[in-house]
Amino acid sequence: MASSSANSLFGKYDVGRLLGCGAFAKVYYARDINTGHSVAIKVINKHKISHNAQLVMNVKREIDIMRRLRHPYIVKLYEVMATKTKIYFVMEFVKGGELFAKVAKGRLSESQSRRYFQQLVSAIGYCHSHGVFHRDLKPENILIDENGDLKVSDFGLSALTDQIRADGLLHTLCGTPSYVSPEILTKRGYDGAKADIWSCGIILFVMNAGFLPFNDANLMMMYKKIYKGDYRCPKWMSSDLRRLLARLLDTKPETRITVDEIKADPWFRKGFKDSIELETVAKRGKGKSKALNAFDIISFSSGLNLTPLFDGTSSVPSVQSERIAVEESPERVIERVEEIVKDADVKIHKRKDWSLDLIGRNGKDVLEIEVFRLTMKLVVVEVQCSGGGNEFYDELWNNRIRSELVERPDVQVAES
Repeated sequence: MASSSANSLFGKYDVGRLLGCGAFAKVYYARDINTGHSVAIKVINKHKISHNAQLVMNVKREIDIMRRLRHPYIVKLYEVMATKTKIYFVMEFVKGGELFAKVAKGRLSESQSRRYFQQLVSAIGYCHSHGVFHRDLKPENILIDENGDLKVSDFGLSALTDQIRADGLLHTLCGTPSYVSPEILTKRGYDGAKADIWSCGIILFVMNAGFLPFNDANLMMMYKKIYKGDYRCPKWMSSDLRRLLARLLDTKPETRITVDEIKADPWFRKGFKDSIELETVAKRGKGKSKALNAFDIISFSSGLNLTPLFDGTSSVPSVQSERIAVEESPERVIERVEEIVKDADVKIHKRKDWSLDLIGRNGKDVLEIEVFRLTMKLVVVEVQCSGGGNEFYDELWNNRIRSELVERPDVQVAES
């Protein structure tokens, strides 16, 4: 499919109508010139963020988060491009619009609310297992596709585990007032996962009730209601749904329900079979849930160094990181790393899929290693070191692991 449109972006996309806009960005509908596929392009004006180091950091973090999340209920990021004045996020186009527009037309049935909530919890549980906390969940940031499935979007305010302070909590105040959890209002720190669960509870209430549980024209009065957990369920809600909402909207984060407990709840589990299958991302096939997309492959050689996108705007510190290609199976790479560091003074914390953390004696220096399948015979090993320990990174990665993985002469290429 060819095009000579004056609205062509980099000769790759025909840019069409405006879908939405915010303080620093606009989102447009576009069509891939080569394939004809629809995409959404988020355009960020560099001049509007360049004066603020925090905004630059937020954009970099959003790119880093979105390129690592691959889940059927999360909007996909295909690629990122830039000019001297703008940054372009090319994303999956979700045809059905916002959940907010759907609810604004009238409350949803309990069965429809349940289906969307199951998909939302599946997506958020996946985010949390990958160290990502959304922090701005609301119906405006949830899209519905042409199949009637939910897609979580807008990770601009999201946090990663490296933002957690020594007290084990996040401290940045963010979110939308009606959906913010009471512990965020106290300004004493909060658990990102528990804050997201509270927001999920608000969304579930709104879907089935058609109105907010905590609402007041006076903002301080609304905050008081949130802090006290002062809400009432409409008469049409079932007793099982009311019980689940009471656990989701528990004002004490330490006793608030967890994702695993939500999945065990009787109301939630009804008709959950299909959602479980999708949750494991089985559609992509065994061993493919960590496959790299085109954007990852393009960014591979530079280790996703985003500095060129910003043309030397604000100087933002970054963690040490690198990617290398290895001809081994993902499972064998992880085994090899464990063998290499078995005599090192580090604690090994294995995560889901093909990833692990190597934690230094001080508990602050952490080497995160994650393996992605690139082809049938080739994987990419991504390493990041947080905590600021250059010596830790050099000693563990550069002097031990990297040389062993890259220079082993007897590498056995594993068929999958």
